Amino acid sequence: MSAELERFRTELTGYCYRMLGSGFEAEDAVQETLMRAWRSYDRYDETRASLRTWLYRIATNVCLDLLRSAQRRALAMDLGPAVHAGAAIGPPVADQRWIHPIPDDRALPATDNPEELTVQRETIRLAFVAALQHLPPRQRAVLILRDVFCWTAAEVARLLETTVAAVNSALQRARATLQTNGPTPSGTWRPADPAHQDLLDRYCAAFERHDVATLVSLLHEDATMSMPPFAWWLRGRDEIRVALLDPEGSCAGAQLWPVAANGSPAFWQARPDPAGDYRPFALVLLEVVDGRIASIVTYLDADRLVPLFGSPPER
Repeated sequence: MSAELERFRTELTGYCYRMLGSGFEAEDAVQETLMRAWRSYDRYDETRASLRTWLYRIATNVCLDLLRSAQRRALAMDLGPAVHAGAAIGPPVADQRWIHPIPDDRALPATDNPEELTVQRETIRLAFVAALQHLPPRQRAVLILRDVFCWTAAEVARLLETTVAAVNSALQRARATLQTNGPTPSGTWRPADPAHQDLLDRYCAAFERHDVATLVSLLHEDATMSMPPFAWWLRGRDEIRVALLDPEGSCAGAQLWPVAANGSPAFWQARPDPAGDYRPFALVLLEVVDGRIASIVTYLDADRLVPLFGSPPER
């Protein structure tokens, strides 16, 4: 029976991640979901709902419980205006305020359908998950189930124990909110595209030789850079150039290892310790739009993220 439940873990984790905005919380929510299902499996009635629907009902209730008193998770851009390069970085913001990353293999179930994979990737992007947090929890569930997982209104109504009319109304309001607060489309980020891979290769090479001029040339004019858990963030190539040239914040000597996170280009940033061994310092997620880098989010809590993502390989 546990194996039968376990086969839903990845898709449930992706669902809970979109609901909660944290890879850590999503894993905990799915573990709680499967535990509740295991304990009550003898009461499951397959004539009333499929096993998948039953598990999603439990997962939804777990997420709604967690969201009752939770603050909205966000990216730095949602917490305040951009600063100028050289401004004090300030104190760290509480952990529960941040959108946290998640490994692709924990949230994206295997599929042979390229269109489905595109939707799945697009909807775990940091910017999209941050936009979802603007929705009330039940609206969030409706939009994810209808627009991401393609459930029918009737299926969602049964899961939420409400009416089809109520589901359609919630979906309409959720879509309207996303139009106002939603992210810019990612452009056409395709991991297998040679042009996109060339962009990342040039970015990594420039980063590792600390070639700031080349790095900045790969950015959009209004690109952003942020470093959770600090609310400090920059907008614009000129501001980012100044920050990268600051010797106090220099990444000279660091190296990058690719990692799959949030359906986006991502890298471990590793720095040498006194013995010369490279240790994870940060997890870097990039947003690519129309052939240039539009966003750099550098998560500095590497020690906490290693158990979720795994350590970079030794070179």
